[in-house]
Amino acid sequence: MTAGRILVTLGLIAAVGVVSACGRKGDLDTPYDAAVQARKDAQKAGEPLPPEPQKPVADKPFILDPLI
Repeated sequence: MTAGRILVTLGLIAAVGVVSACGRKGDLDTPYDAAVQARKDAQKAGEPLPPEPQKPVADKPFILDPLI
């Protein structure tokens, strides 16, 4: 192997390592949960409050749901 090829390989391995460490562990936030949290954060900081989030509508089952 040439020096250039070794450097490219090491660079790719480093990039994969950096990308694999991104993010946070835990459940995903729904838009409703994010809006509620933003409202709480604004209230604690004494900033103007964003509008009150609306509760999500109950999810209706779809005919193809059992396939998933």
